[in-house]
Amino acid sequence: MLVFLARRTVQMLLVMIGVSILLFLLLEIDIDNLAIKVLGPYSLPEARELWLTENGYRDSIVVRYFRWVGGVMVGDFGMSVIYRVPVSDVLWPRLANTALLGGLVLALVIPLALFFGVLAGMREGALRDRVISVSCILTTSVPEYASAPLLTVIFVFWLDLLPGTSNMVGGFQWQAMVLPVMVLVLYDFGYVARMTRASMAEVMTTHYIRTAVLKGLPYRVVILKHALRNALIAPFTVIMLQLNWLLSGVIITEFFFSYKGFGALLLEASLNGDIFVIEACAIISVVVAVGSQLLSDLGYAALNPRIRIH
Repeated sequence: MLVFLARRTVQMLLVMIGVSILLFLLLEIDIDNLAIKVLGPYSLPEARELWLTENGYRDSIVVRYFRWVGGVMVGDFGMSVIYRVPVSDVLWPRLANTALLGGLVLALVIPLALFFGVLAGMREGALRDRVISVSCILTTSVPEYASAPLLTVIFVFWLDLLPGTSNMVGGFQWQAMVLPVMVLVLYDFGYVARMTRASMAEVMTTHYIRTAVLKGLPYRVVILKHALRNALIAPFTVIMLQLNWLLSGVIITEFFFSYKGFGALLLEASLNGDIFVIEACAIISVVVAVGSQLLSDLGYAALNPRIRIH
């Protein structure tokens, strides 16, 4: 296990180094354009040259890369072009907001999807399976940009139960979290449940499950002790992949409800050419992506020790 962890750590570092080099070359190799982004299109050439010199952009690209990486490692991502404050002052609060939103979504999606997925997969082809499967397909087929306006019309304009925005200007309000969480849960629930159902249905057809049933073991014991653990391996991987989606893939939901999260920050930075914020968001996304893959591999070993990790 220690060898595996060391190998995976090295792989993660190599991926992060490769992405950081590519990101740096794409965004900072054209220093004249960078100066225009920071100082504005109407800035004087003398002012741009002074800014480039003072910030070390006339050094070699290798020196600039290692200086940039050193700053990233200590949390120094530079100054935001839009907000005129250090990027970290904007990034970490936005990341915490998305972590709160994603945590609430996962706290609802995981138990609901696993419960209904296992329930459907226990008896493949039965009426219960068909009802759950159709419901999952219906929820997954409605994207966020369709469900968000629909739920807003129902709960904000018709029933007048919830606020239409989640900017929480006056402080945290749990009511403001309901609609964004509901939109994401509806979209994500069906996907995870369908994967759980498929995995459970496959496990139920294996020889050891049939043998356990023929030996007269109680059906509840067969499900909970023998089938469930193996059936959770595939859904666990899918759940780990949701971390990446919940970090930067919820841009539509955050933007629609004016939720100040990581995805909305990335969208704002992209639209306004805030290069340093884009760099920071990309690095954080890569860290979460490779970290979730490591957790996924460790989960495989925990759920099924027979799986050999090379």
